[in-house]
Amino acid sequence: MGGQAFGAFDSNRMIGFCLAIPGLKPGGGSYLHSHMLGVLPEYRDAGIGRLLKLQQREDALARGIELVEWTFDPLEIKNAYFNMERLGTIVRRYVRNQYGTTTSPLHGGLPTDRCVAEWWIASPRVRAIVNGSEAPDRPEIVERLPVPADITAIKRQEPKRARQIQQELSNRFESNFSRGLAVVGVERSPEAGTYLFGKWE
Repeated sequence: MGGQAFGAFDSNRMIGFCLAIPGLKPGGGSYLHSHMLGVLPEYRDAGIGRLLKLQQREDALARGIELVEWTFDPLEIKNAYFNMERLGTIVRRYVRNQYGTTTSPLHGGLPTDRCVAEWWIASPRVRAIVNGSEAPDRPEIVERLPVPADITAIKRQEPKRARQIQQELSNRFESNFSRGLAVVGVERSPEAGTYLFGKWE
């Protein structure tokens, strides 16, 4: 059906995978929705996820596809940083409770609010970032939105506070997007991860 399934292997053992399905935009534009990417815990932080995404990009470009999208939890700053700074995505859309409230310990009982990552895989920004260069002409940063670095512990120990943080984040994201801003970068420190908003043409 035109999707993708890639595996990463250590000898004969699959240690990671990436799965995408084809999508169609209103008006007829085609794209890939990157549905899942996973790496076994003992192999994480070794660049395997990025290699899988780069293989996804190479295959999509060879087929004339220029956009790959996926959703991610804006509270998960490590993932956000990977998407923005290691792959070159941007974000212009926020969806509240995308998958409904679940019993998964990963969600901590919170609504499954999600950002939609847009990966314009043929753009100068993405080409520069995946080749290890600084992205050209990053837009002027007009707003910064921090998220506590210890949000996982807050979810577990202070669920009401975690929900307040999520609600504030939701409101700020939607307000910024309504003003024509996009997330164009993420900064990380021991205390917080910070979303960087700027104009995006």
